[in-house]
Amino acid sequence: MRRFLLLLGFLCTPAVAAIPPAPDRREGDGPYDQLILRGVTVVNGTGAPAFGPADIVIEGERIAEVKVVGNPGLPIDPDRRPQLRDGGREIDLAGHTVLPGLIDLHGHIGGDEQGVTAEYVYKLWLGHGITTVRDPGCGNGIDWCVSESRRSAANAIAAPRIVPYAFFGMGRSGPMLKPGHAREWVRAMKKKGAAGMKCFGYRPDILEAAFDELKKQGMGSACHHAQLDVARVNVLTTARWGLTTMEHWYGLPEALFEGRTVQDYPADYNYFDEQQRFLQAGRLWAQAAEPGSPHYEAVIGELLELGLVIDPTFNIYAAARDVMRARNADWMAEYAHPSLLAFFEPGRARHGSFFFDWGTEEELVWRDNYRRWMAFVNDYKNRGGRVTVGSDSGYIHKLYGFGTIEELELLREAGFHPLEVIRAATLHGAEALGMGDRIGSIEPGKLADLLVVEGNPLANLKLLYGTGHRRLDAEDRMQAVGGVRYTVKDGIVYDAAALRADVRRIVAEARAAR
Repeated sequence: MRRFLLLLGFLCTPAVAAIPPAPDRREGDGPYDQLILRGVTVVNGTGAPAFGPADIVIEGERIAEVKVVGNPGLPIDPDRRPQLRDGGREIDLAGHTVLPGLIDLHGHIGGDEQGVTAEYVYKLWLGHGITTVRDPGCGNGIDWCVSESRRSAANAIAAPRIVPYAFFGMGRSGPMLKPGHAREWVRAMKKKGAAGMKCFGYRPDILEAAFDELKKQGMGSACHHAQLDVARVNVLTTARWGLTTMEHWYGLPEALFEGRTVQDYPADYNYFDEQQRFLQAGRLWAQAAEPGSPHYEAVIGELLELGLVIDPTFNIYAAARDVMRARNADWMAEYAHPSLLAFFEPGRARHGSFFFDWGTEEELVWRDNYRRWMAFVNDYKNRGGRVTVGSDSGYIHKLYGFGTIEELELLREAGFHPLEVIRAATLHGAEALGMGDRIGSIEPGKLADLLVVEGNPLANLKLLYGTGHRRLDAEDRMQAVGGVRYTVKDGIVYDAAALRADVRRIVAEARAAR
């Protein structure tokens, strides 16, 4: 998400100030002719329960075999194990769990606003087991984003695979005045290498043309239904046009309004007063139809029938319900870049830094908002709707990587079983991107995108945080356990702890230089 300006209903594309590209890859070993991960517990991402001990055989960039090699609590019979070939590598991972690599559908690479490098962002992502990221908006410019996507696909950089979605209108010298302009823009973005479009809203006839052209071109779409256009285009509108994923939740309460057609704005409301904007946004779900009411049933039923994917990004607004907790999270001490901390400080000219005078009453509004919002998302999932994981980190006291793991915890809070949480972060994300045949689950033939962590994250998702989880040991001392040990992307094995150490070094050097 980049700073954007909406004026008189027309979207004016923000100026792009690209950060330097990531350095050439120095990290990661492989891919190998044969790599065997020995003795692991497997959570395969499909919703199936964990199983093991198992050996996962990887050949080159793909999973070749997932073989159960024993029973829990009994010695493993060596005759049941896949044999290591000459020149192969094996890693003994008894006591570890392997998940599919996580997929973050709302991951901005950062930019001049945040003052962080691509290397900082990528290493935080990989250091948390995130192997695929959709950049919704490509705020550093579509050419830059596509270039980084291609470098990552070739494993020339240490980065997750990047799926570039261009911000609607990006690259045009002026507003789109005719539907044909939207179609031309979609075709131009595809030619540049964009996989889809991110929009905030627009004049309905022009936006409808864009969605139609996206379908013709086989491209995806994401929409944050911003308040300046949501009275004309809410999530039902865009879902009927073929929207792939709705981001956040804007546009959904508006589709559920009864007895009103616009949000209950105070008379002095100004969208660009961010404390006012976010406070009133926190009152939106209280204005929506009640669960089980005829209108609620009609809306959720139609969205399910249309196959809309919800990418809720609970994480990015969590500070609104407890700002002190977000500001002082465990990872801020060593992982928060000083320029990012400065960006998070309240300021009227900085997007998402809206805590001008944020107290108990404002937080209570948001806690109620979350309760209602989470109830809808859980209901949508329970009825067969696809829900995915997106973090939107880099704003509102949320750090890359850490925010994605927090999103998993928030889905758990919303009522998802841990296996449903992992499926949302893996297979469902892959399917939403049209990549379910290649990534998203641990199955033979798929790309070897994996996360390896000691312990059982189904019992405690906090094990996935880069700072780990603090636990009292037998000697009555607190110790950190967990933290992703290895991230595997395309069969390349990354030492996740070493990547996180690199981030700590980057942060320490930046602080020393100030």
